[in-house]
Amino acid sequence: MTLLRNLTPSALLLGTVACTDSGGGNPPGTAGTRALDRAAGTNTSGAYPAQSDGMPGNPPGVASSRALDRAAGTNTSGAYPAQSDGMPGNPPGTGASRALNRATTPATR
Repeated sequence: MTLLRNLTPSALLLGTVACTDSGGGNPPGTAGTRALDRAAGTNTSGAYPAQSDGMPGNPPGVASSRALDRAAGTNTSGAYPAQSDGMPGNPPGTGASRALNRATTPATR
């Protein structure tokens, strides 16, 4: 406790800066954000610039939003512009909403 009282504010700041996770051969971000980036295919930490949206080999959005787009026939991630509403071959709405409409609309003869 007396050690902390004897340190000046600038010494405390220097100690805080020295403890950051991005110095001396350690990539940007924290270990937690880098793990998130590896799992999600993102660049939240700044350590994986090749995983940024729009980079070659990484389409817009994150892996989970692209998976949702593939399953639902949407373009939430921006990676599937052909699946946007009103595009040729994709009527308005999502695959799920069209299926719901078919299931709840009485059949006509």
